[in-house]
Amino acid sequence: MDELDISEDLAALRSTFADIRSVVGVERLEAEIADLSEQAGVPDLWDDPDKAQKVTSALSHRQAELAKITSIAGRLDDLEIMVELANEEQDASAAADARTELASIQKLLGELEVQTLLNGEWDAHPAVITIRAGAGGVDAADFAEMLQRMYLRWAEQHNYPVTIMETSYAEEAGIKSTSFEIDAPYAFGTLSVEAGTHRLVRMSPFNSAGKRQTSFAAVEVIPLIEEAGAIEVPEGDIRVDVFRSSGPGGQSVNTTDSAVRLTHLPTGLVVSMQNEKSQIQNRAAAMRVLQSRLLIMQREQEAAAKKELAGVITASWGDQMRSYVLAPYQMVKDLRTDFEVNNPSNVFDGDLDGFINAGIKWRKRAIED
Repeated sequence: MDELDISEDLAALRSTFADIRSVVGVERLEAEIADLSEQAGVPDLWDDPDKAQKVTSALSHRQAELAKITSIAGRLDDLEIMVELANEEQDASAAADARTELASIQKLLGELEVQTLLNGEWDAHPAVITIRAGAGGVDAADFAEMLQRMYLRWAEQHNYPVTIMETSYAEEAGIKSTSFEIDAPYAFGTLSVEAGTHRLVRMSPFNSAGKRQTSFAAVEVIPLIEEAGAIEVPEGDIRVDVFRSSGPGGQSVNTTDSAVRLTHLPTGLVVSMQNEKSQIQNRAAAMRVLQSRLLIMQREQEAAAKKELAGVITASWGDQMRSYVLAPYQMVKDLRTDFEVNNPSNVFDGDLDGFINAGIKWRKRAIED
């Protein structure tokens, strides 16, 4: 067996890792964990469930972030030992394992390096994703449901907690709209590049003539902001509608009017919530999302940068940011970054990291330019 020499690769990885540690601020992270651990240890913490949830969630996120950094340091040391043993024993199998581990660490550091680009005001917050069917009839409703599953699978693969807040089902197939929260470190910063109009081209399963159909869906991504509670919303500015939660085809999920729809009359913003079992809980959850949206709107107006966070998404021709083509060929292509893959099945099954990482780098270059 030829001697395995990855010294240059290891040196490059250690240099990149040092830069990432500096940007992340390991000492600051450790100090935050110590402070949050102290707060979490207070005997009467759970007397205030909302505060307790915020503290424990923040502590869990920061511990996971630090654990990832710490594990990489250990893996780099172990990799050097793996290479030494493989060369000493002339073990081809051990050398192959070392190369696999090298590729794994390179991939992980690449993801962390992208995360260091997430330094926007709300990038570290949880994300609320809303998907709405656009032009295209039944195909668009079906496409919206495909996108919902795609993001839920992506979150599942990363072990990110998801809460489905509300889903409005279409009559024939698919969904009219859905909203769900992904509670993970930097969820908003990571997923905000997914906001925009998505286009699907395929042979329609709902068209008896078997013609090719183009349909659209709009994806909105907002941060869930704790300070949104500071936004006061007068009762007179809100119309509250209650209704029964429903499933596909209008099937009732429960027998009480527990679902809540809030309409902010001055702006026309609408938030629906049906995830919780009680009307009071659904109203509180809907109000939190509404306040987050109002806070963003306020900040956008102050900064004159509305398009930077959400923009106007019309879900129709000429506005798409990504195309999913299933016929006559197979391809998914981001029209902003030119990143593309030829396996739509994997993408719809949650394989989005390539698109997301390319989007984050593209956005960073756009800001610098």
